[in-house]
Amino acid sequence: MKYKDYYAALGVPRDADTEQIKKAYRKLARQHHPDVSKAPDAEARFKEAGEAYATLKDPEKRAAYDQLGRRPAGEEFAPPPQWRHDFGADGQGFEGVDLADLLAAMGRGRRPSRGPVPMHGRDYETSVRITLEDAHHGASVKLDLADEEGGRTLEVTIPAGVTEGQKLRLRGRGGKGRNGGTDGDIYLHITLAPHRVFRPDHHDLYFDLALAPWEAALGADVEVPTLDGPVLLTVPPGTHSGRKLRLRGRGLADGHSGRGDLYATVRIDVPATLTERERELFGELAKVSRFNPRAPAGKEKFHGTTAA
Repeated sequence: MKYKDYYAALGVPRDADTEQIKKAYRKLARQHHPDVSKAPDAEARFKEAGEAYATLKDPEKRAAYDQLGRRPAGEEFAPPPQWRHDFGADGQGFEGVDLADLLAAMGRGRRPSRGPVPMHGRDYETSVRITLEDAHHGASVKLDLADEEGGRTLEVTIPAGVTEGQKLRLRGRGGKGRNGGTDGDIYLHITLAPHRVFRPDHHDLYFDLALAPWEAALGADVEVPTLDGPVLLTVPPGTHSGRKLRLRGRGLADGHSGRGDLYATVRIDVPATLTERERELFGELAKVSRFNPRAPAGKEKFHGTTAA
């Protein structure tokens, strides 16, 4: 059968009380009623909200639904064996069965009385901000979590290879289950703090490489930074500004024994002041060089000044 996220359908958190669920349903029912809304998906949204409300307003159906855990909407799954036992579905196949029909059947006397209903512990979602170095090497961070017990501090391990926007699941680290139900999970949303040198793009890294004009023209071996320490990069002769030089395998760890690449974006850095000898040499170069990217324009002449 396919999983349906009833909490998302109503737009309420998983720990919402009955009154919140009722208010959310009434709002959606008015908004998407086919007699009111002309949107092409109004009828489908109306039915989806009604189906979600029918399950979540009933304590036993909601408990049975919560014990199925949290899954992506539309994912194919089968209830675990213990769920089948607790809710009277032993021996039944679930291929082609609709989740709503299965839960609705519980209200028609098909669920035997077996004592307190196991309740899945509460799931939590929170964000954690880490450095680029932590994302590369992995790290342990302390997480302050406010829960039904008043709050607790957890030490969690961030594996090497995480990226911006990634979501990590800490199974069983959420709220305590009740009546034998499984403990909830914690979902960590990863954000990366800005780095003073590198700009990440998934597992690749980019940085600006300042070169002197003669280094770009003649080529040079220059020291460049990486997350594992400085290395030497060979700049080929005739390198122009804006060119990207790749250092293969020197980017972020990907968590699978591999690494992204490191890209150095070349920027030609012209000296702000010149010695008399340097000025003479540049002047001689200008006289003998065949390089002329701009033909004389024959236009009105302006003197460039530094912008504020």
